[in-house]
Amino acid sequence: MNKTDENLREAFAGESQANRRYLFFAAKADKEGYSQIARLFRAAAEAETVHASNHFNAMDGVGSTKANLNAGVIGEHQEFTAMYPRFIEQAKVDQYQRAEVSFDWANKVEEIHHGLFQAALKTLESDETVKDESIFVCQGCGNTVEGEAPETCPICGAPKSAFKRVE
Repeated sequence: MNKTDENLREAFAGESQANRRYLFFAAKADKEGYSQIARLFRAAAEAETVHASNHFNAMDGVGSTKANLNAGVIGEHQEFTAMYPRFIEQAKVDQYQRAEVSFDWANKVEEIHHGLFQAALKTLESDETVKDESIFVCQGCGNTVEGEAPETCPICGAPKSAFKRVE
């Protein structure tokens, strides 16, 4: 990998993080009654998305749906088998309970994503029709379920009302 490829990866990561950070800042500004500042943060977040998209496209980051699902399977597997277990153990050592819980919830959900991506990839590879059904995401922990939201999230205990339907 040459230096420009490394720079594209770093720029993509930075722009992606800035997008999320500005959306969180916007939500806080809205709660505090600063609607114009919230709007400014959302506009900056949108611009950061444009930058991230441009960098990702320059890296040829998007392939076919099958290739993208395979990349998702690989990425999610790495997260729940290697990255998050390491992070969880370190949070325990550091006695940082909020981080430990956050990492644990994410770890459990990444394994779910891995399974969902694998199932979707298998469906595509077998030329079966992809089933059209609702998908819900728990706003407490990110738990992702197809079909119908559970009465209580099995990961964080949030009620059914905490699940957001994704279109």
